Amino acid sequence: MWYYEKKLQYPVRVTECNPRLAKYLIEQYGGADGELSAALRYLNQRYTIPNKVVGLLNDIGTEEFAHLEMIATMIYKLTKDATPEQMKEAGLAAHYVNHDSALYYQNAAGAPWTASYIQAKGDPIADIYEDIAAEEKARATYQWIINVSDDPQLNDSLKFLREREIVHSQRFREAAQILIDEKDKKQFF
Repeated sequence: MWYYEKKLQYPVRVTECNPRLAKYLIEQYGGADGELSAALRYLNQRYTIPNKVVGLLNDIGTEEFAHLEMIATMIYKLTKDATPEQMKEAGLAAHYVNHDSALYYQNAAGAPWTASYIQAKGDPIADIYEDIAAEEKARATYQWIINVSDDPQLNDSLKFLREREIVHSQRFREAAQILIDEKDKKQFF
């Protein structure tokens, strides 16, 4: 199906240990509009989408896993040298008590990831519009994280991810038009 290269899709660098920033990034790790939710949504929807766009869902779904890997690396690098006091000051005391510095699928508020984040209506056009909305919400979240970040090295990676969300949204818009055109086409037998 695909080949895995043991490197990130885009380099991840951080300036210093910063658990506060890691807490914000956890939203993109296990939040409703995060990378895990997106990957699972698209890979699930591909089974009930017309063949003309199934490859797009497969491609973007697997790329979202690459983004999840980048987010995990960011969080790890931002917290690996954090003291328990720094975790507490960042609002991650409960996370530290339950998981130490291990990653856990939750949102920035600490609510665990849930399958209810994944939408699949079974109507191809409705699902594609859901996907467009998911990409736009992820883009907005990346922008807001960039806005509160004081780490220029990390922001470089976040800008890459934000731009990929824009590309995905555009590709889903193209797919929506393909599906609309196909729906309106007269069927001859």
